[in-house]
Amino acid sequence: MPPPVRATQSAAPAPSPFLTAPAPVTEDAKPATAPPPSPPASTAAPAPTTARPAPEPSTAPPPRALMRTGSESDQVRELQARLRQIGHFGRNPTGYYGSVTADSVRSFQAKRRLPVTGNTDAVTWQRLLAMTRVPTAAELDPPTERPLAAPDERCLKGRVLCISKKSRTLAWMNDGKVVSAMDVRFGSEYTPTREGVFEVFWKSRDHVSTLYDTPMPYALFFSGGQAVHYSADFAANGYGGASHGCVNVRDKKKVAALFDQVKNGDKVVVSR
Repeated sequence: MPPPVRATQSAAPAPSPFLTAPAPVTEDAKPATAPPPSPPASTAAPAPTTARPAPEPSTAPPPRALMRTGSESDQVRELQARLRQIGHFGRNPTGYYGSVTADSVRSFQAKRRLPVTGNTDAVTWQRLLAMTRVPTAAELDPPTERPLAAPDERCLKGRVLCISKKSRTLAWMNDGKVVSAMDVRFGSEYTPTREGVFEVFWKSRDHVSTLYDTPMPYALFFSGGQAVHYSADFAANGYGGASHGCVNVRDKKKVAALFDQVKNGDKVVVSR
């Protein structure tokens, strides 16, 4: 009988001398296949700002102007007197709404945070009324802005328009007494107002100059084309301008009263 086969435990095969264990992969080892490069980090873009829409133009109509440039009335005179009470109008009231008055209204509106238009609307007028008192007769119709000079001796007898270039005033006198007085301005050096003794030879209430095509209301002619008359430019701009030789008056109310009192033949004295 053949000898029994002894059971043996199979041994693990010996490792092949030709096989080696793979090298451990370290963190900085380059992998066999490089992954695609990562996109560079970038700062996140700010969220888009939504543009504010432009404000819609107001469709509300502007407030109605009670008085504006070119207006002429007793209410304008009161406006000027009230503005003068609180330091916004530095002249005597004339009753004419010119550039000086418009600038004064703008100053008042700006200080009170009202719409600055230069026109006097109801809101501006009511605010002014609340801040001022009713003007006196002297505030509404002061004698002159400039003091009267001593009258020329030729003015002391009879009915005389006594005009002084030195004081830039006109005094309507009757036998040496001043009936009324007003500020005046004269011609420029190229068109001077003539000096001397004259008399009124023509009155023209609504006169318009044929030479310069300008209005000359309440004209009292005394020497050729030279006359005492109302001047809207003088009322608006003061002594910044000059006449073409006439004697300009800036207070329409006063020169209108003068026109009604003076007669042809009354004396006119223009002194230096």
